[in-house]
Amino acid sequence: MSNVLILGAAGKIARLAEQQLLTDTEAQLTLFLRRPERLGNVDGSREKVIAGDATQQDQLVAAMQGQDIVYANLAGADIEEQAAKVVAAMQQTGVQRLIWISTLGIYDEVPGAFGKWNHQMLDGGYLQTYAAAAKVIEAAAIDYTIIRPAWLSNKDEIDYETTQKGDPFKGTEVSRKSIAALVVKLVQDPSQAVRQSVGVNKPNTDGDKPEWY
Repeated sequence: MSNVLILGAAGKIARLAEQQLLTDTEAQLTLFLRRPERLGNVDGSREKVIAGDATQQDQLVAAMQGQDIVYANLAGADIEEQAAKVVAAMQQTGVQRLIWISTLGIYDEVPGAFGKWNHQMLDGGYLQTYAAAAKVIEAAAIDYTIIRPAWLSNKDEIDYETTQKGDPFKGTEVSRKSIAALVVKLVQDPSQAVRQSVGVNKPNTDGDKPEWY
């Protein structure tokens, strides 16, 4: 049984991962987020809720006590600062394993017309801030996995394939449920994908943009 700290626990992927973790594992979950009222009902026997801000290192340090894995489902213009504070808190507490949700395109790894479309859609500093956050994590002496999803859908399916940093990104879309399943897989076997940055897409969805967009 592992203790998992989920940062940004009200996010859509995080909520799906929480459900899968409760169903498929015996993990104890600590749900960390700015506004706990967004969660609704939680499993009181296996879930603990902490109100906190991922830019506050002291709050992160307190939440990381006794944790085995940190799963960060964070977002926002301050994502680089959040990454730095998460890494610093992990180093302060000795927690080694991090699962970090990022986005496609942070290495300019998306080829062709879709890559141009993706860059246009995520222009305005979004890719730059997420790329900077990834650099912070990759420079740290921790066992991280960075997950770079394709464009996210709410399809009720688990269907994905992965690429590695340095490989061209494949596909255009993936379901949030698939990303949650990958998170659960890494919680179940934390030795997988250590110090890797993994692109995740649904197979056979190549194109100029997601078909549903």
